[in-house]
Amino acid sequence: MTVTGTSEWYGTFKEGKGTLSTATDTLSGVPYTFASRFEGAPGAVPEELLAAGHAGCFNHALANISGQNNLTVESVTTAVELSMGTDDHGPAITKIHVTTTARIPGADQAKFQEIAEGARAWCAFSKALSVDITMDATLAG
Repeated sequence: MTVTGTSEWYGTFKEGKGTLSTATDTLSGVPYTFASRFEGAPGAVPEELLAAGHAGCFNHALANISGQNNLTVESVTTAVELSMGTDDHGPAITKIHVTTTARIPGADQAKFQEIAEGARAWCAFSKALSVDITMDATLAG
């Protein structure tokens, strides 16, 4: 399977403007600018989309690993926070932190931590990213 996201950009780094789209039309020409990315102005933030995708990928991986352990996820809610900074080449994602809470009947805290750690390490987004990915995992009771 191959998925496609596209972007168009017009103008300079700070004064230009662009759009983000996906082949599935989940996004279609959503505008973004320097100000929306770095100054909190209205518009899309590409890194926010990465965070949402990573959260979805993590949840799916957690459900998969739970199933491999003969456990069924009742629910899982995950937030992925990307920290932005700069490096020698300009803007950079400097850290990713995962916060997750799940209901998994039959799982104890130790098994849940093992499953969550597996999802953190093995979700496709995690494997694709080379930054430090940390996590808080909470088993809801």
